[in-house]
Amino acid sequence: MKGEFWLYLKSHGRGAAVLALFTAVFAAVLWLYNVPAEAALYAGGLCVLAGAVLLWAGYGRFRARREKRLEALENLPVWAGDLPEAEGPEAGDFRAMAEKMRAAYADLAGEADRARRENLDWYTAWVHQIKTPIAVMQMTLQGEDTPEHRALEAELFRVRQYAEMALTYLRLGEGASDLLIRPVALDGVIRQAVRKYAALFVQKRLTLAYEPTDAVALTDEKWLSFILEQLLDNAVKYTPTGGVTITVTAGKVLQVADTGIGVAAEDLPRIFEKGFTGYNGRADKTATGLGLYLCRQAADKLHHRLWAESEPGRGSVFCLDLHSDELGVE
Repeated sequence: MKGEFWLYLKSHGRGAAVLALFTAVFAAVLWLYNVPAEAALYAGGLCVLAGAVLLWAGYGRFRARREKRLEALENLPVWAGDLPEAEGPEAGDFRAMAEKMRAAYADLAGEADRARRENLDWYTAWVHQIKTPIAVMQMTLQGEDTPEHRALEAELFRVRQYAEMALTYLRLGEGASDLLIRPVALDGVIRQAVRKYAALFVQKRLTLAYEPTDAVALTDEKWLSFILEQLLDNAVKYTPTGGVTITVTAGKVLQVADTGIGVAAEDLPRIFEKGFTGYNGRADKTATGLGLYLCRQAADKLHHRLWAESEPGRGSVFCLDLHSDELGVE
């Protein structure tokens, strides 16, 4: 409050100086006409008192208007009626400029939103179209069961996953409109993800350990499936031998643990950053640094905490906290 009051005095310093000048002139005139000093001082004191009262009353109005301005700045009002009232021609000019700038920003935001939706529609159509030739190639490769054919099937699977990842990247900007929060049985989601990656487990001769669970979480099934599939993809990709273990704790923490190469200690705090690949990613030239980033973005969207624990050479554990304290059914 002290700083705000001094800001007010600074903005009204010229008016206070004029008031002091008028008071001095008034007192000087009285003194020149031989008016007793006490009377001159009394008259001057009354002027100062009146000025102080007016200044304090003006400070109350200044503080109220400033609170409205700060609130408007914090909440970025959309409608002109939400802006504080303008006092004086100069303030009115600033208000007109602010309204014009806000209208220009609304136009730009509308154009950006339309462009984003057009891109989303285009990528959605592209993903659905690319699935057709992928399916044809998979059917062709299924004609013979050879190591070469299985390797090609695995690469086709990754092509389809990368296409879905591109679509997911765009959909993350949809916000709450793309969420369907409801109670979801975790066992069904986990089994579906495991079936999807079963061929990769077989190809790499990795084991999978999972105990069925009856846990139910308040979440979005589609986005939860995406997170789990990306964690499984990451585990299979960086686990040359051994296996993967999926568990759901009593506190509804979904864990995906592997016996892979692990993550370097200096890389662990940054593995969820966009485009960060770390030492392992630099060794693997196909790493994009987007999978775990998208997992974190999706988890934040669902208000689920996602973190990882790892030790180089001894594997990694990715944990997704599915407690629903911060969620509500819409």
